Amino acid sequence: MAAVQLDGIFKRYGDTQVVHGVDLQIEDGEFVVLVGPSGCGKTTLMRMVAGLEDISGGNLLIGGVRANQLPPQKRNIAMVFQSYALYPHLSVFDNIAFGPKLRKEPESVFRPRIEAAAKMLNLTPYLERLPRALSGGQRQRVAMGRAVVREPSLFLFDEPLSNLDAKLRVQMRTEIKALHLRLKNTVIYVTHDQIEAMTMADRIVVMNAGRIEQVGRPLELYDRPANLFVAGFIGSPSMNFIEGTVAAGDNGPVLLTEGGGAFPLPASAAQPGQKVTLGIRPEHIDTVSSGPITANVNVVEPTGAETHFYGKIADVAICVAAHRRLDVAPGQQVHLAFPLDKIHLFDTPSGQRIND
Repeated sequence: MAAVQLDGIFKRYGDTQVVHGVDLQIEDGEFVVLVGPSGCGKTTLMRMVAGLEDISGGNLLIGGVRANQLPPQKRNIAMVFQSYALYPHLSVFDNIAFGPKLRKEPESVFRPRIEAAAKMLNLTPYLERLPRALSGGQRQRVAMGRAVVREPSLFLFDEPLSNLDAKLRVQMRTEIKALHLRLKNTVIYVTHDQIEAMTMADRIVVMNAGRIEQVGRPLELYDRPANLFVAGFIGSPSMNFIEGTVAAGDNGPVLLTEGGGAFPLPASAAQPGQKVTLGIRPEHIDTVSSGPITANVNVVEPTGAETHFYGKIADVAICVAAHRRLDVAPGQQVHLAFPLDKIHLFDTPSGQRIND
């Protein structure tokens, strides 16, 4: 196993810089997820760790050894891609054994490793099948098995579940996490899906435009996002944002919007006259029998255990996620309450968090 350290890593294509001075320490045995929108630089960063992209500047250390110039085969890593990259004419066994055979290992040495990996990944009944006879989830497990038999110190996963349907994605992310708990290897996992990040990671690295916005444990990012970007990216449905100006109210500070909305704020969170953005997650908004905040409902989405609805408070679009079945219909008015301890406040010009 190996710790990974990135010191001031950047990547430039010609005059265009796509990764900007990334500093990151990944501990031995840690499961770290790089997450962010398409084009944010997360895959480029991982490919630099893998040796598939040259590093334009900075230092990469794997297991304490500078790896900037090391070829991929000498970095003791295994990579699982978005595409399964299986050889269609080879059986499952031969696909998994391809690497050891290429390195001219005796079959007596690598066969026990393949059998152990197949058992761990529930592939034993399929070792003689060709990839075309497997489901998408089984093919991805074969790709994982091929990585496991290398016995690497570092696993790299590049959006491995994006080609699977919703049910298989849930199943496979559970299997990948269970695999990590058994092997205890260091893992760097790239995804644009924040649900995958939240459910799998020891720590999440949120990237945007080639820079790290925040690093932390999943619930740290959920409970205390550092800025508007992280707040809007982490959580599903996304956090509601309401822009306005802080004013003094009869019962404490309030946020006044241009359309006439008024929202209570936590005491001492911001100064009167300050331009701020109030953030509150849909699941933290309460529906109440009466109150000063009234929303006009436009769309209702019953999901079974929950009810999501979208509407407007004055000029502000709002989403509410109730953790129960709610009798609400489009065109109806509902009263809402914003618990003060669930409100996030951000400085509007800078986007940075301003409340604890």
